[in-house]
Amino acid sequence: MKDLTQGSVTKHLLHMSAFMAVSMVVQTLYLLADLFWVGRLGKEAIAAVGVAGNLTMIVLALTQMLGVGTTALISQAAGRKDQPHAELVFNQSCAMSIWIAAALGAVGFFSMNAYANSLSADPVTAGLAKAYLVWFLPAMLLQFPLVSMGSALRATGIFQAPVIFQVVSVILNIVLAPFLIFGIGPWPKLGVTGAALATFISILAADLLIIWYFEKKYRYLRFRFPLWRAQMKIWSAMLRIGVPAGAEFVLLFVYILIVYWIIRNFGPAAQAGFGVGARVMQALFLPVVALSFAVSPLVGQNFGGRRADRVRHSVKSGLGLAGAMMLVLAVITEIVPGPMIRFFSKDANVIAFGSDYLRIVAFNFVAAGIVFTSSSMFQGLGNTVPPLLSSASRLVLFALPALLLSQKPGFDIKLVWYLSVGSQVLQACINLLLLRRELHKKLRFEEADGFVPASATAS
Repeated sequence: MKDLTQGSVTKHLLHMSAFMAVSMVVQTLYLLADLFWVGRLGKEAIAAVGVAGNLTMIVLALTQMLGVGTTALISQAAGRKDQPHAELVFNQSCAMSIWIAAALGAVGFFSMNAYANSLSADPVTAGLAKAYLVWFLPAMLLQFPLVSMGSALRATGIFQAPVIFQVVSVILNIVLAPFLIFGIGPWPKLGVTGAALATFISILAADLLIIWYFEKKYRYLRFRFPLWRAQMKIWSAMLRIGVPAGAEFVLLFVYILIVYWIIRNFGPAAQAGFGVGARVMQALFLPVVALSFAVSPLVGQNFGGRRADRVRHSVKSGLGLAGAMMLVLAVITEIVPGPMIRFFSKDANVIAFGSDYLRIVAFNFVAAGIVFTSSSMFQGLGNTVPPLLSSASRLVLFALPALLLSQKPGFDIKLVWYLSVGSQVLQACINLLLLRRELHKKLRFEEADGFVPASATAS
């Protein structure tokens, strides 16, 4: 375990962010390589993968719920130097990950046909989306134990091992994808199904590697199967912190569904353009996501250790780094949106639609960075309700005007992107105000001799 309650706050933040950044760079390469190969199959394939890939928002919501609760409770226990409780939470998290994956798998396999048919622009796209989901859904289910174990390591300041395993997994995916998509050599030609199968194999490999690490290399947290029997106090504590964080991704999923519903009448080229643009933007956001992963355990351990000064320092450093990174990326995106889209599709309509999308949403990059980072700070403090409220306010301000405008004659899709920017900026402002209030309320340790961190109440 790495003690984050000692030493330079900024140094800890940069060190952990650097390891996560390596992971995110490799993940970016995977996202771009996967999209590049699928793009060779045509605009319908791109649109199909975009439609099917929306389910990752649900998976992200549930894994966020699991991961945030796990990170918060273990990091606070580690900050209090309470190793037995940290190990109990770890084993309870592993058990919960299996149950959630099983439930989601049952629902997903029964509803995939209806889902693909309802969101696809034409039957061809719907058929490709179903073919992709056959292996993509099982791949997503493997994310749950992976997130549980990875979150436990990050909570104790261990970033190197999970990054190495993710890099290995991503490289395996990048290598396998073209062979399985195009049937190179002895491999079968599977098209979009091959892309999903490559993802499944690579995530399975990551799961096996991290299990090996816990069994052979790591000593602070160990698998203890007698501790896997559900303890409702622990589950309740994890869910109390994790559910609001997961609900933020559900709201994001709803936002994307609304966008797809609005643009589906524009045809598969429009869906492909948005799909490529959204994937490029997702790749660009990975550095600030890496930063947010580092902020949460740093805040959590120092909050558990009652180090108010270090919590405040973590907040200032995190927000400053997030704003600077996203400003640079916004300028780059504003200057060269066309080449970013053109790399993945040569279709003129796809390029035009995707370029317009990126050029406009680049204005919300700094606000998005603030939202990501501040939300992770709430996670470390053990209260994820405030960022959920700000996310809900953004959806309300975006959804109703967007749906109303889409019904008007001569509707221009660019209005939706401008609405998205405005609502994101407002969300960032709300997050900052709520964070200031939370810090004022939670960091008054000297006035609360009976103070007990959230994780301790689950003992």
